[in-house]
Amino acid sequence: MKVHIITIFPEYFQGIINTGIIKIAQSKNLLDLKILNLRDFTDDPYRQVDDYPYGGGAGMILKPEPIFKAVNSIKEENSKVILLSPQGKTFNQKMAFELSQLPHLIFICGRYKGVDGRVSEYLCDMEISIGDYILSGGEGACAVVLEAIVRLIEGVVGDYESIETDSFVSGLLDATYYTRPQDFMGYKVPEVLLSGNHELIRKWRRKSALLNTLKNRPDLLKTANLTEEDKKLLKEIEKELKEK
Repeated sequence: MKVHIITIFPEYFQGIINTGIIKIAQSKNLLDLKILNLRDFTDDPYRQVDDYPYGGGAGMILKPEPIFKAVNSIKEENSKVILLSPQGKTFNQKMAFELSQLPHLIFICGRYKGVDGRVSEYLCDMEISIGDYILSGGEGACAVVLEAIVRLIEGVVGDYESIETDSFVSGLLDATYYTRPQDFMGYKVPEVLLSGNHELIRKWRRKSALLNTLKNRPDLLKTANLTEEDKKLLKEIEKELKEK
């Protein structure tokens, strides 16, 4: 996969490029990542990329010319141009998977009060938001989206099964996990996980996932594709919670 990130703060991504899953993907030649400085695409001698909004009001707006110039310098027939924006569709795991299947992504990181409307209207294929809050710019949002996508590229993560059981993949939050020591400060690992019985462990983990979802994100249960076993386990959970 090829990824270009357009930003006025290319230094923001230096740590990300050389760390963790992004570094691994590049070392395996599964990710070709390039950071473009938006200021390199302006004809202004002061490299200015923002201006006051028409109609007045507070804040500065990123100008369209350098953004169009930057995107058009790298855009290909199969490119997907994405603007990180609080007005975009909320990012989720399904979207991450869909984007991970594409050959070329171009991310535009907004800044200041916003981006000239002609960018989203005539240049971008989609806008993405990572939540209902405001950051100083799109760089943080881009970093989140990039990592979520890259780890789904086949071959990046060594054990792909760990991805298949992630939160949200099945529509639920993930189960609770434990590791050694078996007894820590008197807090013990559930006995079923030490039993060696794979079917009981599978059932316990599914029940744990349902419990975590019910407690922390009950809204997900409305859209999750629940099996008959899931519905039975949910009834058990609700009964146990009432009895506490």
